[in-house]
Amino acid sequence: MAVSVALDRSHFRRIVNERREAILEGWVREQLSQGRIETLPAEELRAQGDEFLSLITEPDSGTAVDTDSAEWSATRAFLADLSRTRARQGFSPAETAIFVFALKRPLFDVLRADFADDAVQLGEQIWHATELLDQLGLLTMVEYQRGREEVIHRQQQEMLELSTPVVTLWDGVLALPMIGTLDSARTQIVMETLLQRIVETGAGIAIIDITGVPTVDTMTAQHLLKTVTATRLMGAECIISGIRPQIAQTIVHLGVDLGDVTTKATLADAFRIALARTGRTVSALPTPADAR
Repeated sequence: MAVSVALDRSHFRRIVNERREAILEGWVREQLSQGRIETLPAEELRAQGDEFLSLITEPDSGTAVDTDSAEWSATRAFLADLSRTRARQGFSPAETAIFVFALKRPLFDVLRADFADDAVQLGEQIWHATELLDQLGLLTMVEYQRGREEVIHRQQQEMLELSTPVVTLWDGVLALPMIGTLDSARTQIVMETLLQRIVETGAGIAIIDITGVPTVDTMTAQHLLKTVTATRLMGAECIISGIRPQIAQTIVHLGVDLGDVTTKATLADAFRIALARTGRTVSALPTPADAR
């Protein structure tokens, strides 16, 4: 959002540079009085404030200030980094924007002292400084939101990866227990994870257990078929377990054709089939009583 501010850059730069210490001291004090900001070290706030003051007094484009212009790119980058860092630290949007808005009081105090004898100039300087800080404050909100969206997206990806573990049940037999809804995004992760494990282990059989999938609709069934097809293309056989009566009825009602996919009611049944197809059987060890 571009905004032009007819701010006298020479006056603004002179005042900030000459009274920097007073501004920084008041600015840090204002921030530390605001909620969770007090958990941040004063030295850190002071260093960030000093850098920010240098950035906002550096652009010089005559009397017009366009915060979307290339001259303000360093300031935008600084605020973007600060906003996203605080988003990751758990600060709220308001607590993040305080960094900019808390500068108003100490800056206005300095302006009032400097233009005490010129009410018109004082009003102009305060108005233009307000517009500038408001625009930069809004920028922190925008960048904060982007940062939160990145955090949420990363967490979603991590949760999807954690919710699709591929375990080795036996030499050559993998199992993928699934819990929750199966959508397109998760299907992609499921296929990638399963196929990668097939390559790594050389497994010939993969069991997809859907006991933890609450419902199966047409889309879910299609996603399962895609996973089965991809598994077969990698040279492995796929078995689907966890087919409960309700799910079986739903699949029939929807008219979904699972083709020649082997399905079983429980993971134990599917594991037994997998062992048989790999030429293995499980038998109980003889007890001492049997030996007699």
